Amino acid sequence: QVQLVESGGGLAQAGGSLRLSCAASGTSFSLNTMGWYRQAPGKQREMVATITRDGRTNYADSVKGRFTISRDNAKKTVTLQMNSLKPDDTAVYYCNSGVVVLFPTKLLEVWGQGTLVTVSS
Repeated sequence: QVQLVESGGGLAQAGGSLRLSCAASGTSFSLNTMGWYRQAPGKQREMVATITRDGRTNYADSVKGRFTISRDNAKKTVTLQMNSLKPDDTAVYYCNSGVVVLFPTKLLEVWGQGTLVTVSS
């Protein structure tokens, strides 16, 4: 039905930058709040940043001032610009979205497959 596909992960040095993108595909749907989550080895998945349909954002304290989330409602994409990266940012990053599927109407929570971000010191 609805899929989220991430891109842009990879290797960066501490202090560097990476940009993650997530594109939604499917038919007859709309996107509610979108977000990025991450899971480091041996740790639970945690929220990194979220953005509502009208652009209100929320960030984890650990990334405030370094990461910026944005979305394009027309293109059905969400982006995470990550600056001043730290080794602690190393994790698999997942795109997430609340989805309203139409005809028949139902609410879903959809996750992407994840993209690995590795930050070397």
